[in-house]
Amino acid sequence: MPKRVYIETYGCQMNEHDTERILRLLEEADYLETRDARDADFVLINTCSVREKPEHKVYSALGRYKWLKEGRGTVIGVAGCVAQQEGNKLLDRIPYLDMVIGTQAIPILPQLLQKVEVSGERVCEISLDQDGKYLKAVLPKKPLEEVKSYVTIMQGCDHFCSFCIVPYVRGREKSRPSKEIIEEVRHLAAGGVKEVCLLGQNVNSYGKGLEEEINFSQLLECINSIEGVERIRFTTSHPKDLSEELIQSFSKLKKLCEHMHLPFQSGSNKVLKAMHRGYTKESYIEKIDRLRERCPSIALTADVIVGFPGEEEQDFKATLDLMEKVQFDDLFSFKYSPRKGTRAAQLEDRVEEKVKQERLSILQEIQKHFTYRKNQASGGHVEEVLVEGRSKQDNQDVTGRTRSNKIVNFAGDLELVGKLVPVKITKGYPHSLRGEILSTHHPSTCNLRSAIHNQ
Repeated sequence: MPKRVYIETYGCQMNEHDTERILRLLEEADYLETRDARDADFVLINTCSVREKPEHKVYSALGRYKWLKEGRGTVIGVAGCVAQQEGNKLLDRIPYLDMVIGTQAIPILPQLLQKVEVSGERVCEISLDQDGKYLKAVLPKKPLEEVKSYVTIMQGCDHFCSFCIVPYVRGREKSRPSKEIIEEVRHLAAGGVKEVCLLGQNVNSYGKGLEEEINFSQLLECINSIEGVERIRFTTSHPKDLSEELIQSFSKLKKLCEHMHLPFQSGSNKVLKAMHRGYTKESYIEKIDRLRERCPSIALTADVIVGFPGEEEQDFKATLDLMEKVQFDDLFSFKYSPRKGTRAAQLEDRVEEKVKQERLSILQEIQKHFTYRKNQASGGHVEEVLVEGRSKQDNQDVTGRTRSNKIVNFAGDLELVGKLVPVKITKGYPHSLRGEILSTHHPSTCNLRSAIHNQ
Protein backbone atom coordinates (compact mmCIF):
# COMPACT_ATOMS: atom_id res chain seq x y z
CA MET A 1 0.00 0.00 0.00
CA PRO A 2 1.45 3.41 -0.96
CA LYS A 3 2.60 5.73 1.79
CA ARG A 4 1.56 9.37 1.97
CA VAL A 5 3.65 12.54 1.78
CA TYR A 6 2.57 16.06 2.72
CA ILE A 7 4.74 19.00 1.58
CA GLU A 8 4.40 22.54 2.89
CA THR A 9 6.08 24.93 0.46
CA TYR A 10 7.26 28.48 1.16
CA GLY A 11 8.54 31.19 -1.14
CA CYS A 12 9.34 31.43 -4.81
CA GLN A 13 8.49 29.63 -8.02
CA MET A 14 11.81 27.80 -7.80
CA ASN A 15 10.64 26.22 -4.55
CA GLU A 16 7.26 25.32 -6.06
CA HIS A 17 9.06 23.56 -8.89
CA ASP A 18 11.39 21.79 -6.43
CA THR A 19 8.27 20.50 -4.68
CA GLU A 20 6.98 19.13 -8.01
CA ARG A 21 10.31 17.34 -8.55
CA ILE A 22 10.22 15.89 -5.03
CA LEU A 23 6.68 14.57 -5.54
CA ARG A 24 7.69 12.88 -8.82
CA LEU A 25 10.73 11.29 -7.17
CA LEU A 26 8.73 10.05 -4.21
CA GLU A 27 6.01 8.67 -6.47
CA GLU A 28 8.66 6.34 -7.88
CA ALA A 29 9.39 5.31 -4.26
CA ASP A 30 5.71 4.43 -3.74
CA TYR A 31 4.69 7.66 -2.01
CA LEU A 32 1.54 9.55 -3.01
CA GLU A 33 0.75 13.16 -2.15
CA THR A 34 -1.85 13.96 0.48
CA ARG A 35 -3.36 17.39 1.11
CA ASP A 36 -3.89 16.57 4.79
CA ALA A 37 -0.84 16.36 7.04
CA ARG A 38 -2.77 14.14 9.47
CA ASP A 39 -2.69 11.34 6.88
CA ALA A 40 1.01 11.67 6.10
CA ASP A 41 3.77 9.15 6.71
CA PHE A 42 6.26 11.83 5.68
CA VAL A 43 5.93 15.59 6.22
CA LEU A 44 8.41 17.86 4.43
CA ILE A 45 8.72 21.62 4.85
CA ASN A 46 10.28 23.15 1.72
CA THR A 47 11.74 26.46 2.85
CA CYS A 48 12.81 29.83 1.45
CA SER A 49 15.36 32.31 2.85
CA VAL A 50 14.20 35.31 0.86
CA ARG A 51 11.22 36.37 2.97
CA GLU A 52 11.45 38.01 6.38
CA LYS A 53 12.34 35.85 9.41
CA PRO A 54 12.44 32.58 7.45
CA GLU A 55 13.96 30.54 10.29
CA HIS A 56 11.16 31.59 12.66
CA LYS A 57 8.55 30.36 10.20
CA VAL A 58 10.29 27.01 9.90
CA TYR A 59 10.49 26.47 13.66
CA SER A 60 6.85 27.49 13.98
CA ALA A 61 5.82 24.99 11.28
CA LEU A 62 7.87 22.22 12.89
CA GLY A 63 6.09 22.90 16.16
CA ARG A 64 2.75 22.27 14.47
CA TYR A 65 3.86 18.81 13.34
CA LYS A 66 5.48 17.61 16.56
CA TRP A 67 2.32 15.71 17.54
CA LEU A 68 2.50 13.68 14.30
CA LYS A 69 5.92 12.35 15.27
CA GLU A 70 4.75 11.56 18.80
CA GLY A 71 1.35 10.18 17.78
CA ARG A 72 2.04 8.10 14.67
CA GLY A 73 5.76 8.16 14.04
CA THR A 74 5.57 10.40 10.98
CA VAL A 75 8.96 11.18 9.43
CA ILE A 76 9.58 14.96 9.57
CA GLY A 77 11.96 16.75 7.18
CA VAL A 78 13.09 20.23 6.19
CA ALA A 79 14.33 21.04 2.68
CA GLY A 80 15.28 24.16 0.72
CA CYS A 81 17.26 27.28 1.48
CA VAL A 82 16.82 27.39 5.27
CA ALA A 83 17.86 23.73 5.42
CA GLN A 84 20.94 24.56 3.36
CA GLN A 85 21.77 27.53 5.57
CA GLU A 86 21.11 26.01 9.00
CA GLY A 87 22.13 22.39 8.41
CA ASN A 88 22.80 20.41 11.58
CA LYS A 89 21.65 23.32 13.75
CA LEU A 90 18.10 22.33 12.87
CA LEU A 91 18.68 18.76 14.04
CA ASP A 92 20.34 20.03 17.24
CA ARG A 93 17.44 22.33 18.07
CA ILE A 94 14.52 20.08 17.03
CA PRO A 95 14.92 16.56 18.52
CA TYR A 96 11.96 15.15 16.58
CA LEU A 97 13.28 16.35 13.20
CA ASP A 98 14.52 13.42 11.07
CA MET A 99 15.91 14.96 7.88
CA VAL A 100 17.60 18.13 6.65
CA ILE A 101 17.85 18.25 2.85
CA GLY A 102 19.85 21.00 1.13
CA THR A 103 18.99 22.70 -2.14
CA GLN A 104 21.14 20.35 -4.24
CA ALA A 105 20.29 17.07 -2.50
CA ILE A 106 16.82 16.58 -3.98
CA PRO A 107 17.87 13.74 -6.34
CA ILE A 108 18.93 11.54 -3.41
CA LEU A 109 15.97 12.35 -1.15
CA PRO A 110 14.27 8.92 -1.65
CA GLN A 111 17.45 7.12 -0.56
CA LEU A 112 17.83 9.37 2.48
CA LEU A 113 14.20 8.82 3.40
CA GLN A 114 14.65 5.06 3.17
CA LYS A 115 17.69 5.32 5.42
CA VAL A 116 15.64 7.13 8.06
CA GLU A 117 12.79 4.62 7.81
CA VAL A 118 15.01 1.52 8.01
CA SER A 119 17.62 2.56 10.58
CA GLY A 120 15.94 5.44 12.40
CA GLU A 121 19.11 7.46 11.82
CA ARG A 122 18.72 11.23 11.50
CA VAL A 123 20.31 12.64 8.34
CA CYS A 124 21.63 15.98 7.13
CA GLU A 125 22.77 16.41 3.51
CA ILE A 126 23.74 19.93 2.51
CA SER A 127 26.82 19.40 0.32
CA LEU A 128 26.89 21.31 -2.95
CA ASP A 129 27.03 19.34 -6.20
CA GLN A 130 29.77 20.88 -8.32
CA ASP A 131 28.85 18.77 -11.37
CA GLY A 132 25.30 20.12 -11.65
CA LYS A 133 23.69 16.65 -11.55
CA TYR A 134 21.04 18.04 -9.18
CA LEU A 135 19.60 20.04 -12.09
CA LYS A 136 18.55 16.97 -14.04
CA ALA A 137 14.77 16.92 -14.42
CA VAL A 138 12.41 14.28 -13.10
CA LEU A 139 9.97 13.88 -15.99
CA PRO A 140 6.31 13.17 -15.20
CA LYS A 141 5.28 9.65 -16.23
CA LYS A 142 1.68 10.63 -16.93
CA PRO A 143 0.01 13.72 -18.43
CA LEU A 144 -0.18 16.64 -16.03
CA GLU A 145 -3.53 18.07 -14.98
CA GLU A 146 -2.09 21.57 -15.19
CA VAL A 147 -1.78 23.47 -18.47
CA LYS A 148 1.34 25.29 -17.22
CA SER A 149 4.63 23.98 -15.94
CA TYR A 150 7.98 25.23 -14.68
CA VAL A 151 11.28 24.16 -16.23
CA THR A 152 14.55 24.85 -14.44
CA ILE A 153 17.24 25.96 -16.89
CA MET A 154 19.89 27.03 -14.39
CA GLN A 155 20.43 27.65 -10.69
CA GLY A 156 22.60 29.81 -8.52
CA CYS A 157 24.02 33.28 -8.98
CA ASP A 158 27.47 34.81 -9.38
CA HIS A 159 26.54 38.41 -8.55
CA PHE A 160 26.67 38.29 -4.74
CA CYS A 161 24.39 41.28 -4.18
CA SER A 162 25.13 42.42 -0.64
CA PHE A 163 21.61 41.69 0.67
CA CYS A 164 21.10 38.31 -1.04
CA ILE A 165 21.58 34.83 0.40
CA VAL A 166 21.06 32.97 -2.91
CA PRO A 167 24.74 32.37 -3.86
CA TYR A 168 25.33 30.85 -0.43
CA VAL A 169 22.30 28.52 -0.38
CA ARG A 170 21.89 27.79 -4.11
CA GLY A 171 25.55 27.98 -5.11
CA ARG A 172 27.24 29.55 -8.11
CA GLU A 173 25.62 29.69 -11.54
CA LYS A 174 25.12 26.31 -13.20
CA SER A 175 23.27 25.91 -16.50
CA ARG A 176 21.59 22.75 -17.74
CA PRO A 177 22.56 21.51 -21.21
CA SER A 178 20.06 22.75 -23.77
CA LYS A 179 19.41 19.19 -24.98
CA GLU A 180 18.03 18.24 -21.54
CA ILE A 181 15.85 21.34 -21.37
CA ILE A 182 14.41 20.83 -24.85
CA GLU A 183 13.73 17.17 -24.11
CA GLU A 184 11.84 18.15 -20.93
CA VAL A 185 9.78 20.82 -22.71
CA ARG A 186 8.85 18.37 -25.49
CA HIS A 187 7.83 15.80 -22.89
CA LEU A 188 5.64 18.35 -21.09
CA ALA A 189 4.05 19.52 -24.35
CA ALA A 190 3.25 15.93 -25.29
CA GLY A 191 1.54 15.58 -21.90
CA GLY A 192 -0.75 18.54 -22.50
CA VAL A 193 1.22 21.48 -21.10
CA LYS A 194 0.59 24.65 -23.13
CA GLU A 195 2.77 27.13 -21.25
CA VAL A 196 6.28 26.74 -19.87
CA CYS A 197 8.01 29.12 -17.49
CA LEU A 198 11.81 28.89 -17.56
CA LEU A 199 13.32 29.24 -14.10
CA GLY A 200 16.64 30.42 -12.77
CA GLN A 201 17.99 32.92 -10.25
CA ASN A 202 19.43 34.83 -13.22
CA VAL A 203 18.16 33.37 -16.49
CA ASN A 204 19.89 36.12 -18.48
CA SER A 205 23.24 34.49 -17.80
CA TYR A 206 22.13 31.06 -19.06
CA GLY A 207 24.83 29.23 -21.01
CA LYS A 208 27.89 30.37 -19.09
CA GLY A 209 30.12 27.42 -18.30
CA LEU A 210 28.47 25.00 -20.74
CA GLU A 211 30.60 23.22 -23.31
CA GLU A 212 28.10 24.14 -26.02
CA GLU A 213 27.96 27.72 -27.27
CA ILE A 214 24.47 28.90 -26.46
CA ASN A 215 22.93 31.87 -24.68
CA PHE A 216 19.48 32.53 -23.26
CA SER A 217 18.08 34.16 -26.40
CA GLN A 218 19.15 31.17 -28.49
CA LEU A 219 17.54 28.78 -26.00
CA LEU A 220 14.29 30.74 -26.28
CA GLU A 221 14.43 30.35 -30.08
CA CYS A 222 14.78 26.58 -29.72
CA ILE A 223 11.81 26.33 -27.37
CA ASN A 224 9.76 28.65 -29.56
CA SER A 225 9.95 26.02 -32.33
CA ILE A 226 8.64 23.13 -30.18
CA GLU A 227 5.24 21.91 -31.34
CA GLY A 228 2.51 21.98 -28.69
CA VAL A 229 4.05 24.80 -26.65
CA GLU A 230 1.85 27.87 -27.02
CA ARG A 231 3.44 30.23 -24.51
CA ILE A 232 6.88 30.86 -23.03
CA ARG A 233 7.64 32.86 -19.90
CA PHE A 234 10.75 33.18 -17.76
CA THR A 235 11.92 34.46 -14.40
CA THR A 236 14.05 35.98 -12.94
CA SER A 237 16.24 38.43 -14.82
CA HIS A 238 19.09 40.60 -13.55
CA PRO A 239 19.15 44.08 -15.18
CA LYS A 240 22.94 44.00 -15.44
CA ASP A 241 22.76 41.01 -17.79
CA LEU A 242 19.74 42.06 -19.88
CA SER A 243 21.17 41.95 -23.41
CA GLU A 244 19.99 43.70 -26.54
CA GLU A 245 19.57 40.26 -28.12
CA LEU A 246 17.09 39.26 -25.40
CA ILE A 247 15.22 42.56 -25.77
CA GLN A 248 14.92 41.83 -29.50
CA SER A 249 13.46 38.40 -28.71
CA PHE A 250 10.21 40.02 -27.55
CA SER A 251 9.52 41.26 -31.06
CA LYS A 252 10.85 38.15 -32.85
CA LEU A 253 9.45 35.15 -30.98
CA LYS A 254 5.68 34.70 -31.26
CA LYS A 255 5.36 32.37 -28.28
CA LEU A 256 7.33 34.58 -25.90
CA CYS A 257 4.76 36.36 -23.72
CA GLU A 258 4.80 40.13 -23.40
CA HIS A 259 5.78 40.24 -19.75
CA MET A 260 9.08 40.70 -17.98
CA HIS A 261 9.97 40.62 -14.30
CA LEU A 262 13.03 42.83 -13.86
CA PRO A 263 13.89 43.61 -10.21
CA PHE A 264 15.32 47.09 -9.68
CA GLN A 265 15.50 46.98 -5.82
CA SER A 266 16.15 50.72 -5.43
CA GLY A 267 16.01 53.93 -7.44
CA SER A 268 18.99 55.44 -5.61
CA ASN A 269 22.40 55.06 -7.22
CA LYS A 270 24.00 55.30 -3.79
CA VAL A 271 21.90 52.42 -2.48
CA LEU A 272 22.34 50.38 -5.68
CA LYS A 273 26.10 50.68 -5.26
CA ALA A 274 25.87 49.54 -1.62
CA MET A 275 23.69 46.65 -2.78
CA HIS A 276 26.38 45.73 -5.34
CA ARG A 277 23.78 45.59 -8.12
CA GLY A 278 26.08 46.64 -10.97
CA TYR A 279 23.80 49.18 -12.68
CA THR A 280 22.43 52.66 -12.14
CA LYS A 281 18.93 54.08 -12.06
CA GLU A 282 19.60 55.69 -15.45
CA SER A 283 20.84 52.50 -17.11
CA TYR A 284 17.85 50.57 -15.72
CA ILE A 285 15.38 53.07 -17.16
CA GLU A 286 17.25 53.02 -20.47
CA LYS A 287 16.73 49.25 -20.71
CA ILE A 288 13.04 49.66 -19.87
CA ASP A 289 12.78 52.21 -22.71
CA ARG A 290 14.42 49.73 -25.10
CA LEU A 291 12.00 46.97 -24.05
CA ARG A 292 9.01 49.22 -24.66
CA GLU A 293 10.44 50.40 -27.95
CA ARG A 294 10.75 46.82 -29.23
CA CYS A 295 7.53 45.59 -27.57
CA PRO A 296 5.10 48.44 -26.75
CA SER A 297 2.57 46.09 -25.13
CA ILE A 298 5.03 44.55 -22.67
CA ALA A 299 3.92 44.38 -19.03
CA LEU A 300 6.61 45.04 -16.46
CA THR A 301 6.87 43.85 -12.88
CA ALA A 302 9.74 44.13 -10.43
CA ASP A 303 11.06 43.68 -6.89
CA VAL A 304 11.96 46.62 -4.67
CA ILE A 305 13.42 46.90 -1.16
CA VAL A 306 12.89 49.83 1.19
CA GLY A 307 14.95 50.62 4.27
CA PHE A 308 18.30 49.22 3.11
CA PRO A 309 21.08 50.34 5.52
CA GLY A 310 22.00 53.94 4.81
CA GLU A 311 18.83 54.70 2.81
CA GLU A 312 17.97 58.35 3.46
CA GLU A 313 14.84 60.25 2.53
CA GLN A 314 16.30 61.43 -0.79
CA ASP A 315 17.19 57.83 -1.64
CA PHE A 316 13.61 56.74 -1.01
CA LYS A 317 12.34 59.63 -3.15
CA ALA A 318 14.65 58.44 -5.96
CA THR A 319 12.90 55.06 -5.77
CA LEU A 320 9.49 56.74 -6.02
CA ASP A 321 10.79 58.78 -8.96
CA LEU A 322 11.84 55.60 -10.79
CA MET A 323 8.39 54.13 -10.14
CA GLU A 324 6.77 57.26 -11.56
CA LYS A 325 8.92 57.14 -14.69
CA VAL A 326 8.39 53.41 -15.36
CA GLN A 327 4.87 52.89 -13.93
CA PHE A 328 5.09 49.13 -13.41
CA ASP A 329 2.12 46.84 -13.89
CA ASP A 330 2.84 45.43 -10.44
CA LEU A 331 5.56 45.42 -7.79
CA PHE A 332 6.71 42.96 -5.15
CA SER A 333 7.88 45.23 -2.35
CA PHE A 334 9.68 44.37 0.88
CA LYS A 335 11.22 45.95 3.94
CA TYR A 336 14.91 45.18 4.19
CA SER A 337 15.74 42.52 6.73
CA PRO A 338 19.29 41.19 7.18
CA ARG A 339 20.27 37.67 6.14
CA LYS A 340 23.13 36.33 8.19
CA GLY A 341 26.13 35.51 6.08
CA THR A 342 25.53 38.38 3.64
CA ARG A 343 27.66 41.51 3.50
CA ALA A 344 24.69 43.81 4.11
CA ALA A 345 24.04 42.12 7.47
CA GLN A 346 27.31 43.68 8.70
CA LEU A 347 26.40 47.21 7.58
CA GLU A 348 25.66 49.86 10.17
CA ASP A 349 23.42 52.91 9.76
CA ARG A 350 20.27 50.79 9.97
CA VAL A 351 16.94 52.37 9.13
CA GLU A 352 14.42 52.34 11.98
CA GLU A 353 11.63 49.78 11.67
CA LYS A 354 8.98 52.50 11.94
CA VAL A 355 10.56 54.42 9.04
CA LYS A 356 10.82 51.26 6.92
CA GLN A 357 7.14 50.52 7.47
CA GLU A 358 6.12 54.09 6.61
CA ARG A 359 8.13 54.02 3.39
CA LEU A 360 6.76 50.62 2.42
CA SER A 361 3.18 51.81 2.97
CA ILE A 362 3.73 54.92 0.85
CA LEU A 363 5.33 52.90 -1.95
CA GLN A 364 2.61 50.24 -1.94
CA GLU A 365 -0.16 52.84 -2.03
CA ILE A 366 1.41 54.49 -5.08
CA GLN A 367 1.81 51.13 -6.83
CA LYS A 368 -1.84 50.21 -6.10
CA HIS A 369 -2.82 53.30 -8.05
CA PHE A 370 -0.63 52.38 -11.04
CA THR A 371 -1.84 48.77 -11.11
CA TYR A 372 -5.51 49.67 -10.82
CA ARG A 373 -5.21 52.36 -13.49
CA LYS A 374 -3.52 49.95 -15.91
CA ASN A 375 -6.15 47.29 -15.25
CA GLN A 376 -8.95 49.78 -15.86
CA ALA A 377 -7.28 50.87 -19.11
CA SER A 378 -7.61 47.27 -20.35
CA GLY A 379 -11.38 47.70 -20.61
CA GLY A 380 -12.62 47.19 -24.17
CA HIS A 381 -9.48 45.37 -25.31
CA VAL A 382 -9.56 41.82 -26.65
CA GLU A 383 -6.96 39.59 -24.97
CA GLU A 384 -5.72 36.08 -25.66
CA VAL A 385 -6.40 34.09 -22.48
CA LEU A 386 -5.09 30.64 -21.62
CA VAL A 387 -7.85 29.06 -19.54
CA GLU A 388 -6.41 27.38 -16.44
CA GLY A 389 -9.42 26.19 -14.47
CA ARG A 390 -12.39 27.12 -12.33
CA SER A 391 -12.34 30.63 -10.86
CA LYS A 392 -11.93 30.96 -7.09
CA GLN A 393 -14.34 33.90 -7.17
CA ASP A 394 -17.38 32.19 -8.69
CA ASN A 395 -17.95 28.53 -9.59
CA GLN A 396 -19.81 29.64 -12.72
CA ASP A 397 -16.64 31.28 -14.02
CA VAL A 398 -13.33 30.06 -15.37
CA THR A 399 -10.03 31.84 -14.94
CA GLY A 400 -6.92 32.32 -17.00
CA ARG A 401 -4.12 34.74 -17.78
CA THR A 402 -3.42 37.14 -20.58
CA ARG A 403 -0.07 37.07 -22.35
CA SER A 404 0.88 40.00 -20.11
CA ASN A 405 0.27 37.72 -17.09
CA LYS A 406 -2.92 39.33 -15.81
CA ILE A 407 -5.69 37.25 -14.27
CA VAL A 408 -9.02 37.28 -16.12
CA ASN A 409 -12.27 35.76 -14.83
CA PHE A 410 -15.20 35.15 -17.17
CA ALA A 411 -18.26 32.93 -17.58
CA GLY A 412 -17.44 29.56 -19.11
CA ASP A 413 -17.27 25.83 -18.53
CA LEU A 414 -14.38 23.50 -17.83
CA GLU A 415 -14.23 22.33 -21.45
CA LEU A 416 -12.30 25.55 -22.08
CA VAL A 417 -9.39 24.53 -19.81
CA GLY A 418 -6.16 24.36 -21.78
CA LYS A 419 -7.52 26.42 -24.67
CA LEU A 420 -6.45 29.85 -25.89
CA VAL A 421 -9.57 31.97 -26.28
CA PRO A 422 -10.32 35.59 -27.22
CA VAL A 423 -11.77 37.47 -24.25
CA LYS A 424 -13.04 41.04 -24.29
CA ILE A 425 -12.12 42.83 -21.07
CA THR A 426 -15.20 44.46 -19.56
CA LYS A 427 -13.80 45.77 -16.28
CA GLY A 428 -10.50 46.21 -14.48
CA TYR A 429 -10.18 45.58 -10.74
CA PRO A 430 -7.21 46.26 -8.43
CA HIS A 431 -5.88 42.69 -8.78
CA SER A 432 -7.66 41.13 -11.76
CA LEU A 433 -9.75 41.68 -14.88
CA ARG A 434 -13.32 40.76 -15.78
CA GLY A 435 -14.15 39.68 -19.32
CA GLU A 436 -16.46 37.85 -21.67
CA ILE A 437 -15.48 35.25 -24.21
CA LEU A 438 -16.11 36.41 -27.77
CA SER A 439 -16.59 33.03 -29.40
CA THR A 440 -16.76 29.35 -28.55
CA HIS A 441 -15.22 28.65 -31.96
CA HIS A 442 -11.57 29.01 -31.11
CA PRO A 443 -9.47 30.50 -33.89
CA SER A 444 -5.96 29.33 -34.46
CA THR A 445 -3.38 30.87 -32.17
CA CYS A 446 -1.82 32.68 -35.10
CA ASN A 447 -5.11 34.26 -36.21
CA LEU A 448 -6.10 35.10 -32.65
CA ARG A 449 -2.87 36.95 -31.94
CA SER A 450 -3.06 38.72 -35.25
CA ALA A 451 -6.58 39.92 -34.46
CA ILE A 452 -5.55 41.12 -31.00
CA HIS A 453 -2.45 42.96 -32.21
CA ASN A 454 -4.48 44.72 -34.89
CA GLN A 455 -7.21 46.02 -32.55
